[in-house]
Amino acid sequence: MSQSAGQKAVPPSVGADVSAIKALLSRNLPEVFGEGDPARRRVAIQQLYTEGCVLCAPPGTFVGHNALNKFAGDLRAMHPHYVYTPHGAPQVLHNSGRLAWGSGPQGEAPRYTGMDFIIARDGKIAALYVYLDSPPT
Repeated sequence: MSQSAGQKAVPPSVGADVSAIKALLSRNLPEVFGEGDPARRRVAIQQLYTEGCVLCAPPGTFVGHNALNKFAGDLRAMHPHYVYTPHGAPQVLHNSGRLAWGSGPQGEAPRYTGMDFIIARDGKIAALYVYLDSPPT
């Protein structure tokens, strides 16, 4: 994309709290999707997500803390011994971020992989888009 001569280039993350967005991405995997205790997961969701958050994942779109908690809990129940492992560092661009990850039994190769893409608002995740490289087995 090119800019016209009269426009000034702005670095891609000006105005964004890069470290806060990186922390949201890093905490989301273990504290929400990797958490087996429903009470701790609920606290993490309240800390990390806006009240009207939106989760877009292959099975559909889920809105709000209750829907997110149910989705994460159901997913956890399917694979209670799986851990989520980041593949690389979180990347931030403006008010968004992404993090690649793998999931499977600890110490083994991931059984499935994917990428989380978030939109942050007011220091919390407003939207989470989950892209799977392969479906969970």
